[in-house]
Amino acid sequence: MNSMTPNVGKPLDRVDGVAKVTGQARYAGEYPEADLLHGSVVSSTVASGKVLRIDASEALKVPGVVAVIDHLNRPHISSYDDDYSDDDAAEGSPFRPLYNDQVLYSGQPLALVIAQNLELARYAGSLVKIEYSAQAHQTDMLAVLADSHEAPAETPKPRGDFAGQFAQAAVQVDATYLTANEHHNPMEPHASTVLYKADGKLEIHDKTQGTQNCQDYLHNVFGLAKENVRVLAAYVGGAFGSGLRPQYQLPLAVMAALQLKRSVRVTLTRQQMFTFGYRPRTQQRLRLGADASGKLQAIAHDAIGQTSRFEDFTEHLVEWSGMLYQCDNVALSYRLTPLDVYTPLDMRAPGAGSGVLALECAMDELACAAGLDPVELRRRNFADHNGNEGKPYSSKELLACYDQGAAQFGWHKRNATPRSMREGKQLVGWGMAGGVWESMQMKASAKARLDAQGKLTVSSATTDIGTGTYTVMTQIAADAAGVKLADTTFLLGDSSLPKAPLQGGSFTVSSVGSAVQQACEILRGKLLESARQAYPALAGVAVEDIRFANGYLHADAQRIALADIAAKSADGFVEVQIDAEPSAKRTPFSTATHSAVFVEVQVDEALGTIKVSRVVSAVAAGRVVNPKTARSQILGGVVWGIGMALHEHSQTDHHLGRILNHNLAEYHVPVNADVNDIEVIFVKEDDDIVNALGSKGVGEIGVVGVAAAVANAIYHATGKRIREFPITLDKLL
Repeated sequence: MNSMTPNVGKPLDRVDGVAKVTGQARYAGEYPEADLLHGSVVSSTVASGKVLRIDASEALKVPGVVAVIDHLNRPHISSYDDDYSDDDAAEGSPFRPLYNDQVLYSGQPLALVIAQNLELARYAGSLVKIEYSAQAHQTDMLAVLADSHEAPAETPKPRGDFAGQFAQAAVQVDATYLTANEHHNPMEPHASTVLYKADGKLEIHDKTQGTQNCQDYLHNVFGLAKENVRVLAAYVGGAFGSGLRPQYQLPLAVMAALQLKRSVRVTLTRQQMFTFGYRPRTQQRLRLGADASGKLQAIAHDAIGQTSRFEDFTEHLVEWSGMLYQCDNVALSYRLTPLDVYTPLDMRAPGAGSGVLALECAMDELACAAGLDPVELRRRNFADHNGNEGKPYSSKELLACYDQGAAQFGWHKRNATPRSMREGKQLVGWGMAGGVWESMQMKASAKARLDAQGKLTVSSATTDIGTGTYTVMTQIAADAAGVKLADTTFLLGDSSLPKAPLQGGSFTVSSVGSAVQQACEILRGKLLESARQAYPALAGVAVEDIRFANGYLHADAQRIALADIAAKSADGFVEVQIDAEPSAKRTPFSTATHSAVFVEVQVDEALGTIKVSRVVSAVAAGRVVNPKTARSQILGGVVWGIGMALHEHSQTDHHLGRILNHNLAEYHVPVNADVNDIEVIFVKEDDDIVNALGSKGVGEIGVVGVAAAVANAIYHATGKRIREFPITLDKLL
C-alpha cells in the first residue's frame, strides 16, 4: 500500500501567504474584544538596588486608568515562593516580574498601569514615580573576567594530549575573538492578549514559540488548572528564539486579568524588547596546531560568555570545535561571567552562531599560516565521525558543499595574496567558512482526520514563526494520506492540540513532520480497513497493489473516493492520533546539517566602507521538503550573518548599566542596500537514518559560518585581521 508523493520536494507557495499579505492573519496584540483593558509596563531606570517607594497617585487620577499593579499590591502567587520552570529555563532562579523590591537589571518591569486604552496606559505610566536605593552594578563582562565560573553545560571532556601536540605543531594559531550582545528584534513585538471568560477560564493569544510551554508555565506559576488555560499563537511575526521562554508581558497580563476579572492586553514597546533575552557577549580563545601539510594536531577552544546573576545561561558554544574537523587532541572549556543584566536567551543557531564564527576565523588564520587554500585546509581535515561522540555521521555531504559552492562562486580564480584583487578604488576580498548544526528530533504528537467531504485536517500544537510550518506540514500530510493539497488543512498554534515541542533548533520538520507523516500513514491503514468492509471486491486485492492518490483509493481497475470510505465508516469520519519519537536506528549515529559559505566583499581603500557584494551558501540538510520556504530560511540566515559580521551590537552604557541603542534606528541591522546577490544551493543528501522524512532542518544552519566568511573576506581584501565583532569602520581604519 503506498501513496503518490507529488508535493514533498516541490517549491510550493505558502498556504498562509494570502492571509498574511491581505491582513487577515491576526497576531497576539491584534485580537479584538469588547471592553478590553490595556497594560503598559513601567521599567526600572537603575541596574541594581532596591525599590523604596512607588507613587502611582498621579497616574491613578487620570480618567480611564483602572489600576496600577506593583510588587506590593499584586495578586498572591504562591509559586513565587517555590521553584518553577519552563521548557527553556536556564539553571538558577527564573525571573519573577513584580516579585519583590529587588532591582536586578536596568529595564526590569516594576509596575503595570492598566487603562481603557493603550495611549492612556502609556501616558499614565510616565506619571508613576519610583524612588530607589541604587547599588553598585557591573554590566561589562571584560572588566570582571576573573569572576567567571565554569558553565553548567555538557562540555565534552578533553581527548588526547592537547598541550603536548600543540607545543610541537609545525603551524600554530593562538587568537582571541570577541562577539557582541545581539537582541532578537522580530518585527512583531511581544504581546499577550488575555481574554477573561465568564467561567473564569483564560483564553490567551501570546507571542510565543510554544503554546504548551506557556500553558505549563502559567499552571506552575499561578496554580491554574491546565484545562482552564488555553494559549493560542496562530501567527507569529518572527521570533528567532525570543519566544522560547514566556516573556514577562505574559504573567503581567495574567496577573491583571485575574485581579480585575477583565480581559487585558499587554504589549511591549520596541525599547522594552531590549529588556529580556539576547545572544550573549563572548570572548573566545582558539589555539590550533597543525603539521606542515595542514593536518590538525591540536584544537583548544576556551570560551567565556555573560549571564545574569540569577541564572546561568548556557548554549552549545565550544562543542563545534570538537566535531567539525578530524582531530585527536582536543580541549574545550566554557565559563560564565555573572552580571547585573537579564539572562541571555537562545538566538538563531544558539552557540553555533558565535562558536563557529571563532573556529572558522581561526581556521582561516591557520590556512594563511600554513600557506594553504582555505578550502583545501578544510578538505584535509574532513571528519566522517563526530569526535565528541565517537560516532559516524548518518550522512555528511560537506565535501560536496565545498565543491558546489566553490564552483558556483568561481573560487578557483582567487588570488591568495591579501590586497591583490581590486575593482577601481575598491579592494576585493574572497572568504569562506564551513557551518554545522545538530539535526535533532523530539517527541511530538499529531492528529489526522478525514471527513465525509474528503477533507483532511491534521493538527499539532507546534507554531509557525514565519518558517513555513503551515505549508510543509500540509505538503507532508497530503502526500502521506494520498489527499489533494487543496483538500488538506494543518492546524497549529493552540495548546489544546496534540503535544508538540517548542519551535526551534531546526527540529520542527523532523519532529512534528514525522508525527504528521505517521498519523496520515496510519489513517490510510484505517481507511483501507473501512474500505475492505464496505467494498467486498477489495477483499482479494494485495496491499502492495493498492495506492492512495489525489483523494482516491486505487486498486486494480477500481477507484474509490476516500470521502465515500469515510462517509461509510461508523462515525462518518476516520480519525487517528499518534505519538512519534526518534527511531532507535539513530542511536549509533551522529546527525548534523553542514554548509559551506563563500563571500565576496568590497572595501573602499580610502574610507574603509565594507560592502558584501556576493554570497554563495551551499547547504547539505537531507531532504528538503519545500525548496522555496527552505531557500527563504537560508536567505534570512545569510542576511543575519552579514548583520552579525558588520552591524548588530546592543551597546551598553556601563556607567548606567543600560542599553543605549534600544530602538531600530540605532540598533543597526542590514537593510536592502546592504544585501546584494545571495545564491543558495541545496546539496543532494540522502539520509534514511535521521528520520523517516530524511529531513534535517534548515532554520539554524543558514546563519552559521556567514559572519566568519565575511571577516575572512575582509582580511583577504585588506590584509587586516579584525577579531572583534561587529567589524565596523573604526576597527578597520
